[in-house]
Amino acid sequence: MLFKFYLRFAENHFDWLDSGLRRNDERGDIRMKAILAIAPGGTEVLQLRDIPKPELSSPHHIRVKLAAAGVNPVDTKLRAKPAYHPDKLPAILGCDGAGVVEATGVMVSRFRVGDEVFYCNGGFGDEPGSYAEFTTLHENYCANKPARMSLQDCAALPLVFITAWEALVERAHLQTGQTVLIHAAAGGVGQMAVQIARHLGARIAVTVSDEQKAGIARGLGAEKIINYKTQDFVQETLNWTGGKGTNVVFDTVGGDTFLRSLGAVRVYGKVVSLLSTPLSLADSQLARLRNLSLCYELMLTPQVMHMNEDRVRQRKLLEQAAAMVDAGKLGVQITHRLPLALAAEAHRLIEVGGMTGKIVLTM
Repeated sequence: MLFKFYLRFAENHFDWLDSGLRRNDERGDIRMKAILAIAPGGTEVLQLRDIPKPELSSPHHIRVKLAAAGVNPVDTKLRAKPAYHPDKLPAILGCDGAGVVEATGVMVSRFRVGDEVFYCNGGFGDEPGSYAEFTTLHENYCANKPARMSLQDCAALPLVFITAWEALVERAHLQTGQTVLIHAAAGGVGQMAVQIARHLGARIAVTVSDEQKAGIARGLGAEKIINYKTQDFVQETLNWTGGKGTNVVFDTVGGDTFLRSLGAVRVYGKVVSLLSTPLSLADSQLARLRNLSLCYELMLTPQVMHMNEDRVRQRKLLEQAAAMVDAGKLGVQITHRLPLALAAEAHRLIEVGGMTGKIVLTM
């Protein structure tokens, strides 16, 4: 019943859009193709539509002709349950994108038409996302792409790099010579975390589920490989560290993996998680006894809470990522390149689980 309500609302909204498009066509304006999430639900709510090309909303905005959009697990969650802006459907999802600057506001000073850029912006209702041929965003939240990476590959980089950097550097303060355990190291965030930890000079242990993923993690710089399906990752980590545990655990899985990680980190160590997992009284007492620091990472917070200075800080992290790419210290693995029209298939692949690397939608 709720889906039918959203569908009726969306159809009315599309009627409004179509009337606007006819007026735009009379003025010579251009349509674009975009994937719209028309209601909360399964992949069927992602629909390809013709809508007006977005206009610049301020003198400091730029319009980008997109080459690709990165697809992240958060996109699937926001499709199923639009938690942040449920009243702004239909919406264009996708916060990661890369493309060429096509237009600039009169006050824009950081970019010119023709510049190649990448960014993490929009994608959950408040600002247009990247599942489209064009998007607009404030110049302060956009970075020049690395010279040594294609635009399509750049689109897969922003969210996972910012997430891993904030977790390891800004939350855990990982230092040269320290040890870190990274869960699900062959996934999008996991691969970034291994490369950042290597860049910082840390010793790296990882968990993976098979030999192929073990090879990926080893190639990125992991020293200790743990197959969590056949080995006890807590005991293996203790063995690797002489019984002490690692200085840092980076948890990208949550649930039981997070809770068991409390026993894999050393006294006075830090556990950083991407997910919220309830602690039992026994878990809390163990963490307190061992003087553990439990930290959480959600890189979308600055955008959700309109923290503009932090959004600029995150853009500067992308500039650092670009420098690392050009120095040969950072890469991204793209396992699927799908046309924009197959956004629903991209979501299905992520929801099946076990993903290695990243998916991008190409325009």
